Amino acid sequence: MSEGYEQHQQPAVPVLEEQRLDEFLGAVPERGQWRYRPRRVGMVWRSKAFRAGAVIVVLALCGLLILSMVREQTGTEGFLVGLGLAVLPVPLLMAAFRWLDRVEPGPWRNLLFAFAWGACAAALVAIIANTFATRWIATATADPASADTLGATVIAPVVEESAKAAAVLLIFLFRRREFSGVVDGIVVGGFTATGFAFTENILYLGNAFGEDQELGTTGLASVTAGTFFVRVVMSPFAHPLFTVLTGIGFGVAAVAGRHHRVRRILLPVLGLLLAMGMHALWNGSSAFGPYGFYAVYGVFMMPAFGLVTWLAIWTRQRELRTLATELPVYAAAGWLTPAEPLSLASMRARGMARDMARHWHGTSDRARGKAAAQAVAEYEAFATSLAVLRRRARRDTPGPDFAEREQELLHHLWQRREVAGPALTYAAHATGRFRATRGTAPMGPAAVPSPRRFPQPAPYPQQPAPYPQQQLPAPHRHYGGYNPYLHDGHQQDSRPPA
Repeated sequence: MSEGYEQHQQPAVPVLEEQRLDEFLGAVPERGQWRYRPRRVGMVWRSKAFRAGAVIVVLALCGLLILSMVREQTGTEGFLVGLGLAVLPVPLLMAAFRWLDRVEPGPWRNLLFAFAWGACAAALVAIIANTFATRWIATATADPASADTLGATVIAPVVEESAKAAAVLLIFLFRRREFSGVVDGIVVGGFTATGFAFTENILYLGNAFGEDQELGTTGLASVTAGTFFVRVVMSPFAHPLFTVLTGIGFGVAAVAGRHHRVRRILLPVLGLLLAMGMHALWNGSSAFGPYGFYAVYGVFMMPAFGLVTWLAIWTRQRELRTLATELPVYAAAGWLTPAEPLSLASMRARGMARDMARHWHGTSDRARGKAAAQAVAEYEAFATSLAVLRRRARRDTPGPDFAEREQELLHHLWQRREVAGPALTYAAHATGRFRATRGTAPMGPAAVPSPRRFPQPAPYPQQPAPYPQQQLPAPHRHYGGYNPYLHDGHQQDSRPPA
């Protein structure tokens, strides 16, 4: 028994002794000679690349399914005709919403996700749910006509607006720093609805083309021409208008303070209910008689469209005024020149600054001019984010990461100030928003960290070296004769102010 026990006896475990710890661990082979390697259990799920790939795959599958279903209903010829006609309003709508987002432009990945969600996922959910609900109502009531009316006025608005609102909700939850106000809600909702309307128009126009082939009608009297005129010419903004109401609710919730929890929940729900109600009224307009559609279009849809457009433009101007209000305190601390807040608060001055940076630095090298204009554009975006961050902290209690985010934004500004500062100063003078004889804009009472607290970062990789004073090209005659580099009061020293 003793021999058998000794044969199965476990080997001794090395005793942990601090005196021999270095000697023991020093015998471990190098990483390249390891026989046992650590397992990366669960790390793949945390990878941003994996999550982005999963979202792309899911949306692509939804797109293939919805396109195959549309092609099955319309036929190949109808699908191609519908696709060619439905794509026409898409660039115009996307450009209009992107124009609204020029003050603090959001990343394209969010907008492309919203468009793809609307065109693929939301459209797939809508076509399946609407078809199932309409058939179920027709079977239960034995009245297909009333089932179609009920499906169009009740089921479709609820299903479609909920499916589109899911994209706004996802960006609001998972891209919170990039969803900062009403304009962001309008733009995200508009892109989502544009994608949804694109897929829906393929279906309607393709079916109309198939009906024309059966009836033999062509030209302006065809069903395809009438459908194109109503859906693409008269009301391309219909779906975007509905979903924009949901986006406005989320945008107001984003501006609300963290202690307004009820408001942050109720406002998005209210926006979604308004979107459903407007959608139901639009779909049910045909039930109001032969002129019901035109009455709803003229009395309700057009005023609502004008009101939402005014709200979007007013909100954008309010964002510009935020820069003129919040940034002077950073100018007083030495981070910006006195003219920069006024220049950043004007879209005309912003564009002029980019053009002048490209002109000054691109005289002999287009690549340098392009890099300079890009540096100014990035400077403007970071300055806008800084103003929005400070406004939110001033209205609400500053978040725990406020100082860290402020320092990061100031770091980005400092990297680009040698190129962006003179261009923005020139634009402020050229547009008449700042004159050297008058004082600077009033400053807020809040304290701002001094530039001396942060070490000067490494030069911006794409930032061109500033021209020597004698080599500066003369300003273009379109901008007048003022050149900030040659102005007596301009400070060319790039060191942090004392």
